[in-house]
Amino acid sequence: MPRENIMRFIRTRFFPHIFCPGCGHGIAVHAMLRAIDSLGYNPQDIMVTSGIGCSGRIPGYINANTLHTTHGRSLAFATGVKLAKPNLKIIAVMGDGDCAAIGGNHFIHAARRNIDITAIVLNNYIYGMTGGQVSPTTPHGAKATTAPYGFIEQQFDLCKLASAAGAVYVARTTVYHVAQVERYIRKAIQKKGFAFVEVVSPCPTQFGRRNKIGDAVKMMQWLKENSIPLSKAKRMSPEELENKIVIGEFADRDAPEYTELYGELRNRIRGEGA
Repeated sequence: MPRENIMRFIRTRFFPHIFCPGCGHGIAVHAMLRAIDSLGYNPQDIMVTSGIGCSGRIPGYINANTLHTTHGRSLAFATGVKLAKPNLKIIAVMGDGDCAAIGGNHFIHAARRNIDITAIVLNNYIYGMTGGQVSPTTPHGAKATTAPYGFIEQQFDLCKLASAAGAVYVARTTVYHVAQVERYIRKAIQKKGFAFVEVVSPCPTQFGRRNKIGDAVKMMQWLKENSIPLSKAKRMSPEELENKIVIGEFADRDAPEYTELYGELRNRIRGEGA
C-alpha cells in the first residue's frame, strides 16, 4: 500500500486496475508518483496525458489533471496543453507502440522542438493489450502474434532517437531497478525542455509467454540479468550487446525551450504592433 502522501495522487474509485498479473506498469507508476511527491507538487500542478494501450489507462488512476487521448497522440495533446497552460508540469505517458509507431512523428518533433514535457515510455516490447503484435521495439528474433517465427526487423533504440532528435535529458532503466526509475523521472521532471525516460516493463502475458521467458518472477530476473550499465556497454562489441538492455543516462544538456521562445516571439510581435 502506498504511503498517505502518495495516496493523494491515486484515484482509488477506479480500482481494481486493468493491468495483468506480473505487469511492471504499477511499479513504474508508483515510482513516478514518488518522484512527483518528492518535488513538492500537488495534484493541481500536474497534467498527465496518454494515448492508447496498457499504458494509456494510467492517467485514469492518477488524481491530477489527466487526458486519455487517441492512439499515438499523447505528445500532441501534451504540446497543446503546455502552450495553453505553460505553468503546468506536463507528463506524457506512452507505450512503445504508442510512442514509436503511430506516434513516431510526434515523438521526433517534440524532442526537436524541445518543448517542456516529461515523456515516459513504458516499453514492454510488444502490443500487449491488442493481442501481442510486434512493436518497433520488439527485439530482433523475438516472437509475437505477427512474427510467429521470429521478428526479422531491427529493434528501434528509443533513447538514441530521442537524443539525436534534440531531447535535453534521455535515460533508460527497467522496473527491476526501481530506485533508478524514480531518480531518472525526478531528474526528467526537473529538466527544462523535452526530457525522455524509457522504462522497460515486463509483459508476462504476451511477450514473456510467447518467448518462453517464464512467469513474472522470471521476467524480473531476466531484466536483471540482461541489463548492462552504459559505462560498461561502451566497452562491449555490438555482438555482445545484442538483445541486452543498456541502462543509464544518455543525454543531459541545456537548450532553449520552445514555450519560452514562443512567448518571447509573441511579446516582440505585440511590441512591434503597438
